[in-house]
Amino acid sequence: MTATVAAQENAAAALPSRARAPHRRRRSTALRWRRVLLGAAGIVGFLLLWEIASRTGLVNPQYLPPPTVVFGELFRQLTTATFWTAVRQTMTSWAVGLAIVAVSGTVLGFLIGLSRFLKRFTASTIEFLRPIPSVALVPLAVLVFGIKPESAILLIVYAGFWQMLIQVLYGVSDVDPVAESTARTYGLGRWARIRYVVWPSALPYIVTGLRLSATIALVLAITAELVIGVPGIGSQIVLAQNGARVPTVYALALATGVLGLLVNFALRLVETRLLSWHSSIRSEVV
Repeated sequence: MTATVAAQENAAAALPSRARAPHRRRRSTALRWRRVLLGAAGIVGFLLLWEIASRTGLVNPQYLPPPTVVFGELFRQLTTATFWTAVRQTMTSWAVGLAIVAVSGTVLGFLIGLSRFLKRFTASTIEFLRPIPSVALVPLAVLVFGIKPESAILLIVYAGFWQMLIQVLYGVSDVDPVAESTARTYGLGRWARIRYVVWPSALPYIVTGLRLSATIALVLAITAELVIGVPGIGSQIVLAQNGARVPTVYALALATGVLGLLVNFALRLVETRLLSWHSSIRSEVV
């Protein structure tokens, strides 16, 4: 009898929480849509100001065409094979460089992070090399690879590697000591502890490093095309600039922005899938 009464009391106490769950989900959805609408309103307002400034002569339309002209040129570019070839070349350099960064940064991050000796031995070297801007390697890339895609990949790997490595080192160092001690108590070996304790702890940092490196990789891919002449969207922008095709320059610049948004959106989906168990992701879903 006592157990029945206790169960009824527990069920009654749980009712308000269950009743509030749909309300929290609706509120979260409403807030999400509000952010989307506010962002869209900001973009529309910016485009309107841009259109007015260009049409009324506040700025010289020869150097800042109105967005209607720029978007028209962008849509025209979407129908050309040259544009899609440039996109493929840029994204190929980006993907190859990012893959190298992800693998090398994760593997070396675990090797260094799990060894006190290696952390002390490499700390000064990492702190010395990390601040060097990858653009400073442009002369070296040109000497070694010329205007081939390998030049862009070299810059991408150097710039993105440090972001990935540092995030992995932080993740490996952020293991809960209680979880580590519990794993040892239950007799888990070194590899089992890495798989079941260290890896889940480091995974959020790895995904963050991947997102940061992906953005940097895209920036460096286009920079290499602009500066070195590696085939891609950046080189097409330079050709449009040399031909005084100003709307094309702006249209291709907008295309690079769209690529950045798509990359960030794709990696956000990957983060949500891989970290569905993590508190930061669950708080966004609920």
